[in-house]
Amino acid sequence: MVRSRVVDRIAAIDEAAWDACAGGDNPFISHRFLRCVEESGCVGGRSGWLPHHLVLEDANGLLAAAPAYRKDHSFGEYIFDHGWAEAYERAGGSYYPKLLVAAPFSPVPGPRLLVRPGEDVEPARSALLDALIAETKRLGWSSLHVNFSSAEESALMGAHGLLERTGEQFHWHNRGYASFDAFLADLASRKRKAVRKEREQALAGGAIAIETLQGTAIKQTHWDAFFAFYTDTDGRKWGRPYLNRGFFRLLGERMADDVVLVMAFRGGEPIAGALNLRGRDCLFGRYWGCIESHRSLHFEVCYYRAIDYAIAHGLPRVEAGAQGPHKLARGYLPVRTYSAHWIGDPGFRRAVETYLETERAHVEDEIAELAGHSPFHQADPDAGES
Repeated sequence: MVRSRVVDRIAAIDEAAWDACAGGDNPFISHRFLRCVEESGCVGGRSGWLPHHLVLEDANGLLAAAPAYRKDHSFGEYIFDHGWAEAYERAGGSYYPKLLVAAPFSPVPGPRLLVRPGEDVEPARSALLDALIAETKRLGWSSLHVNFSSAEESALMGAHGLLERTGEQFHWHNRGYASFDAFLADLASRKRKAVRKEREQALAGGAIAIETLQGTAIKQTHWDAFFAFYTDTDGRKWGRPYLNRGFFRLLGERMADDVVLVMAFRGGEPIAGALNLRGRDCLFGRYWGCIESHRSLHFEVCYYRAIDYAIAHGLPRVEAGAQGPHKLARGYLPVRTYSAHWIGDPGFRRAVETYLETERAHVEDEIAELAGHSPFHQADPDAGES
């Protein structure tokens, strides 16, 4: 017998059982990360993100799980449906609340329908998806959204009648490079020279020093400085930051070995930084901030140092976060991302479905066009593949 239930705190779910289902490849769906965002207050309370995790259990314990949230707005998701919400509410509907399956504030592709090792994956995912749809219907909420899922999950959800949506990100792929110079040798001559020039500019003739820190090398002073960078950049460009100082404190306490923090110093004082999380086969670039503007510093701290780290540690790829065609010239290729959407109102569903058909064609055209402007010598076998 399998039963489903909703859990409003990730801490109420056994950590080992959850992480066994999550698989260990992606830190953003790990029990520790989800606890950090909950216990810091970044989700819960009046944030508009209320934990609503759905689990399936059998006689052996946790069978499957989805990191899910009641959402009262669409901020912090990076799959943009604000236009859908406005259209539905103009027509007299109530778009919020909705049910969202995602890693909070993290546009990182990965599994969302988590299944215990050793199980037949597709039936378990199907049962979990059915339970999520049933829960959305039971509550009378407008819709269910599964953001940044794997390609396999997206295909399954499409077969279950959810509307499939594709997007675009830029990822760097390690082709067995022995060094950064070996990577540069793969680039066309003009692009190779441009990268070398940017790396030189970032150091400002030796005035700026850059360090890559991990584990116990990351001190509270580094976290204090990075939080100042994060809030300054986020506040100037994107409004109120989603993450608070408590989150970064907990991240440092509980996940320091997964953190790769790149910090830039001028005169011994920190001026910029980029936070990455390391998965089993990927370095995930997430947050950047600075309090001084220096030419090419962003490219060096966020992109080139991440490539350096991935090569040194044998990681197959670097995911550089949402958006950014400027990443193409730095060796990051366009790839598809996936989400899926269940919408209760039949008329509204048809309208969204028509929109998504056009959007998917546009995404495919853009990926093909960008791949045609690749900085590499040869065709890019990784372009379009997530």
